[in-house]
Amino acid sequence: MKLDILAFGAHPDDVELGCGATIAKEISLGKKVGIVDLTRGELGTRGSADLRDIEAANSAKILGVSVRENLRFSDGFFTNDKKHQLAIIKMIRKYQPEIVLCNAVDDRHIDHPKGSSLVSDACFLSGLLKIETEVGGELLEKWRPKLVYHYIQWKNITPDFVIDVTGFMDIKKKSVLSYTSQFYDPTSNEPETPITSKNFTDSVDYRAKDLGRLIGVESAEGFTTERYVAVENLSKLI
Repeated sequence: MKLDILAFGAHPDDVELGCGATIAKEISLGKKVGIVDLTRGELGTRGSADLRDIEAANSAKILGVSVRENLRFSDGFFTNDKKHQLAIIKMIRKYQPEIVLCNAVDDRHIDHPKGSSLVSDACFLSGLLKIETEVGGELLEKWRPKLVYHYIQWKNITPDFVIDVTGFMDIKKKSVLSYTSQFYDPTSNEPETPITSKNFTDSVDYRAKDLGRLIGVESAEGFTTERYVAVENLSKLI
C-alpha cells in the first residue's frame, strides 16, 4: 500500500497530540495516511502496553488512517543505531510516503528527540540503493520521502510553518481522549503525571487556538522543517 503521508511517533498518542488535526484534514482531502508507533509506551505510569494497543487501535479508527503499525522498540531505551534505522527504513520503503511526519526535535521526554533524529536519519538512508531490505522474502525498492516535518509536543517550539486545522479539532480531541488511561480522569486512583492534569488536556485546544490566532483562523498546528519551505509565488503565502 502506497501512502501519501506516514506519521511516526515514539509512543502511541504522540502523533495524535502533535498532528492529529492535520492528519484528519489530509484524510478528508483524499490523502492516504498511516501511523507507525516506535514503542508500545510500556514505561507509562498509567495503564499498560496491552491497554495502549487497544487505545491506539481505537484512535486509528477515529482518525480514519489506512494503517497503523507498532515496531515494538524498547520504550525509553531505543537508540539511533543501525538496527533501529533498518526497521524504520523497511516501513518507509513498504509504504513509500511522499511526506513523513515525526517527533519534535527537542522535548521534555527523551524519546521524542531520539525518535525525531532516528526517523529523520532513516528517511535519508532509505534512499540509498546499496542498503538492502526485505519483507516476507521480497526485496524492497529504495525510497526517500520528499519532505520530513516535525510536529510540536510538550515544549513551545517556534514553528517554521502552521497548518489551518479549523473544523478538525473535534476529531483530534476524540482521538487523543481515546487514550483513556493516559489523560485527565478525576475518578482515577492512579499516580498523577504531567499529562494527567486538566491543564494539559485543555492545552491541546488552547495551543491550537493560539497558533490559529496568529494566522487569523480558529485553530492551527505547527511544524518545523529541516530545509527551506518553498512556495510557487507570493499569493500562495496567503
